[in-house]
Amino acid sequence: MILVLSPNTRTDSAEYRQLMAHLAGLTGIATRVHNEVGIEQTLTEVYLIGNTKALPVEEMRNLPCVEQVVRVSEEYRVLGRHHDDHRSTHFDYNGVRFGQDTLHVFAGLCAVDTLEHVESMMAALRDNGQVCTRMGAYKPRTSPYSFQGHGKACLPYVFELAGKYGIKVIAMEVTHESHVEEIRDALFRTGNATGVMLQIGTRNTQNFELLKIVGRQQDFPVLIKRGFGITLDESLNAAEYLASEGNRKVVFGLRGMKTNMGDPHRNFVDFSHVPVVRRLTRMPVCIDPSHSVGLRASSPDGILDILHVTAQGVIAGANMVLVDFHPVPSKALVDGPQALLLKELPLFLEDIRIARAAYEQRAALARRHQEAELQPVSQP
Repeated sequence: MILVLSPNTRTDSAEYRQLMAHLAGLTGIATRVHNEVGIEQTLTEVYLIGNTKALPVEEMRNLPCVEQVVRVSEEYRVLGRHHDDHRSTHFDYNGVRFGQDTLHVFAGLCAVDTLEHVESMMAALRDNGQVCTRMGAYKPRTSPYSFQGHGKACLPYVFELAGKYGIKVIAMEVTHESHVEEIRDALFRTGNATGVMLQIGTRNTQNFELLKIVGRQQDFPVLIKRGFGITLDESLNAAEYLASEGNRKVVFGLRGMKTNMGDPHRNFVDFSHVPVVRRLTRMPVCIDPSHSVGLRASSPDGILDILHVTAQGVIAGANMVLVDFHPVPSKALVDGPQALLLKELPLFLEDIRIARAAYEQRAALARRHQEAELQPVSQP
């Protein structure tokens, strides 16, 4: 059970102390308090852990400071979309809103290689009205002999260039807790020129100790990708690890499932799960068409496969697109064959706008149908 307290409830108030004293007296019930500090207000949620089935909702709603009571199901207790759960399905970070009602494109370099390529990418994004990007500094690779990323050495110029070109959020994978501190330090040294969304890659989706560590920090939101060869339920529970440690600013990423049934694509595209994740949880959903498709092939209509699957995910309601671009794909140190060209960025963005408009029209049609179903039937 979750008790959502009135906004800006002070922990030193008499009402809050009265509430916590009452909860402390409940047999077999432990509490965990989470504070979400926003620009204008602080929201507090109190999680009741234990056998809460016997606790009457109405009685708990009448306790001091309590504004809403949510009786949770067993799965995805923090991030889940529970019955009569009206909590927010969005969060704000560095001036950008991420939610199940928004759509952002994170086009950029899968792996940072040169300062010049980073600057070319940032300039192209600015010129096309974008404020988000992806930049890989730490790259886990299948082969120990493959390029592993420049690591912390590239962070200063990546962040400085992001500030120069007005990029507000950079999606950046981390594979070790030291990377979080390196990112935090580099941001500080560059005057917090931009923001970072930490990314948990598919190889680390079940690295539970890393999930706990990243979940305990609340400076950065987190994009967690679906894991290699595991079920959707297992991956959603991995996201729950982050939230259970305190970080609720979580985006769930679909990046294709590793199986040869997807051949000739790199992975089997799983974007039909976009509405499933939105139904089961309150997380925004990201799609990664580059790592799903893995090549620049096109169909007879001249549309690249990457654009086709992107449209499929966006029409299904995706809220974020993580996609590889590169100024010179032939010189890319990681995943060059799947990278789109900078001159294709306007085409890609316009194609997404078309797909998003189609989604919005379909959603409006569904709402009209639902409203019609609720209308009373007139008697002859």
